[in-house]
Amino acid sequence: MQTAISAENIVVELGGRTILDDVSFDVKQGEFVAVLGPNGAGKTTLFKVLLGLIAPVRGKISVLGKPPRRGAGEIGYTPQHRVLETDLALRARDVVGFGLDGNKWGIGFGGRKRNAAIDKVLDEVGVCHLADAPVGRLSGGEQQQMFIAQALISNPGILMLDEPLSNLDISRAREIVALLAGISRNRGVSVMLISHDINPLLHSVDRVLYLAGGHGVMGAPQEVITSETLSMLYSSKVDVIRSDGRIFVAGAEI
Repeated sequence: MQTAISAENIVVELGGRTILDDVSFDVKQGEFVAVLGPNGAGKTTLFKVLLGLIAPVRGKISVLGKPPRRGAGEIGYTPQHRVLETDLALRARDVVGFGLDGNKWGIGFGGRKRNAAIDKVLDEVGVCHLADAPVGRLSGGEQQQMFIAQALISNPGILMLDEPLSNLDISRAREIVALLAGISRNRGVSVMLISHDINPLLHSVDRVLYLAGGHGVMGAPQEVITSETLSMLYSSKVDVIRSDGRIFVAGAEI
């Protein structure tokens, strides 16, 4: 299996503070990875590094065989989700179409061909019937599906999502996770998803990258989310409790 992302001993400093300190990991092509950790652990900062928006002060990083660069069409990205105003006049197809503007197809990719591409990706994420609905009237889960479609329309090799499950109930979160797992499997796309809760992801992700205290550990969920590993990362005692197929972490914010 080819490597989509490779990071070796990266150090990231912002405002005189070390955010990531000697972090190494890799993501295989077609792999589904959850990025976990407390607020301020550097999860979003790491995404900005992969997107070429922040440069590490030390270390090596490769994204699809090249250094990270701004505006790379090979990466589909959804930022932290914000609830859209209910009176927003834009339609779902308009928002998804923004994913075509400014990349390799550009504004000139229009008319029938453009609409067909939009309809195809909306159908893939399960909201083709909402193509002409005002985006402000969509539910939180439907809006998230729309943003995933926007990120996918340029046919990226990597899909990065910053907290797409926030503000969703557990049932809807699991539906979004199942959708992403299917996209990863069917397209062969590497998916990286930032979350504060492992439970909706537990049976779908291949590996987790857990960031805390400037450091990171990567592995299968059952290997990483343990009392021993998290206590080491946090430099304090952390208890991991498993009950009814769910994971609870005591003594640290997950």
